[in-house]
Amino acid sequence: MLVVLLQGTREEDDVVSEDLVEQDAQDLYDAGEAQWGTDEAKFIMLLGNRSVTHLQLVFDEYQKIAEKSIEDSIKSELSGDFETLMLAVGLYQCIVIFPICLQGLGTADNTLIRIMVCRSEIDMLDIRECFRLRYEKSLYNMIQDDTSGDYKRTLLKLCGGDDDIAGEFFPEAAQIAYKMWEISAMTKVQLRGTVRPYQNFDPASDAQALRKAMKGFGTDEDTIIDIVANRSNAQRQEIRQTFKSLLGRDLMADLKSELSKNLERLILGLMMSPAEFDAKMMKKAMEGAGTDEHALIEILVTRNNQEIQEMCSAYQNAYKKSLEDAIASETSGHFKRILISLAQGTREEDPADMARALEDAQELADACNADSGDLEDRFMSILCTRSFPHLRRVFQEFVRCSNKDIEQIIKKEMSGDIKNAMFAIVRSVKNQPSYFADRLYKAMKGLGTDDRALIRIMVSRSEIDLFNIRKEFKETHDASLHEFIQVETFVGDTSGDYRKILLILCGGED
Repeated sequence: MLVVLLQGTREEDDVVSEDLVEQDAQDLYDAGEAQWGTDEAKFIMLLGNRSVTHLQLVFDEYQKIAEKSIEDSIKSELSGDFETLMLAVGLYQCIVIFPICLQGLGTADNTLIRIMVCRSEIDMLDIRECFRLRYEKSLYNMIQDDTSGDYKRTLLKLCGGDDDIAGEFFPEAAQIAYKMWEISAMTKVQLRGTVRPYQNFDPASDAQALRKAMKGFGTDEDTIIDIVANRSNAQRQEIRQTFKSLLGRDLMADLKSELSKNLERLILGLMMSPAEFDAKMMKKAMEGAGTDEHALIEILVTRNNQEIQEMCSAYQNAYKKSLEDAIASETSGHFKRILISLAQGTREEDPADMARALEDAQELADACNADSGDLEDRFMSILCTRSFPHLRRVFQEFVRCSNKDIEQIIKKEMSGDIKNAMFAIVRSVKNQPSYFADRLYKAMKGLGTDDRALIRIMVSRSEIDLFNIRKEFKETHDASLHEFIQVETFVGDTSGDYRKILLILCGGED
């Protein structure tokens, strides 16, 4: 591919072969998704020679054929440096390189200087906006955090402005933002967990093995981990019932007496049903001196209606108090109203209604421009009730109505827990695995690990989308989740058996 690019024979940007658009899209599909293995030569030929304008049309046509974006296909069909190169050539150009050269230990200054200098008079505004939309942070702020002195001041001059403050799009960038929301609305992502049902499952055998591991002097943690981490939640519930039927003992009580600290919390969390676990996490988030607002937001925003209703029932059964009453007693103001609205588990589940999406987008835009002070109410009435597919279209049309970014409006016009709740909804609507990847990163970075958040996400997502979360984590933070758990959990109570089971749940090194 590098040799092809070195020839300098790419078609000029104004060259579009309309009769070839559909054929090129079909050729890309046939070279990857439609067959076993990948025809890299076809990818090289098309992405290395067609004009950028032509390729944009090809990628739109590809979306219709494959029912997924070319970005997702490249990520699933290619790997390593070749994957990075093809993404850079076909999709992101410079923005795929920026986070790699700015994140982690040290800055790749040669790469940073090269891009800032060579693109400053060409397309820096578009690069800035793509960067902000993809990485939830402005390029300006990233440079500010990772460089210093005169070098930083020069880079910031070349960058040209802080988009986190501006909040408004340039015309070209608005088109890009609109297109990215359209892709988000059209893309069908196959969610994959990392824990699957055990093939040769025998609940009686597992129950006996667990009893043996806890009987007598000492505890065989390896056996407990091997069984619990490698069974699906439905299978674990069978083991709990069988343990009581065969042995007349409560498995949860036995595990609690034999284990301790974070290993105990993680094992018991895995042994609970999803509804029991979510109810327990909501209780933990509200008990004691302070309230963990981030945990309340994370759970209520990311669970579907059935999961929320089952959690409410489990909470009532376990604590003899309704979840709504508990939320009302521990929170206040608009934030309380947002949480109570989400806790009803009555979010619409319909597909997007385009006519209604335009009305909703205009209502949000009007709320941003009004002086009535009811911005939070109007945002809540839409963001807390509409279906996620519908909201994707609303946020797309919001760009057209306001020339603004819904995320930046929330950051600029709201504050505190209300801002965090609304922002979490938008992030989940756009890309929920990415939202969870960011939550995991924040749980482990810096001094100390937020083990409760780490356990909550690893347990609750292990059978749903933890594989997708792993992928988003690697792309955003330039380190695998597996690696992060190994390094960040080495300090404190995360070494040994606790780290071992976390790595099993993670499912592999990316």
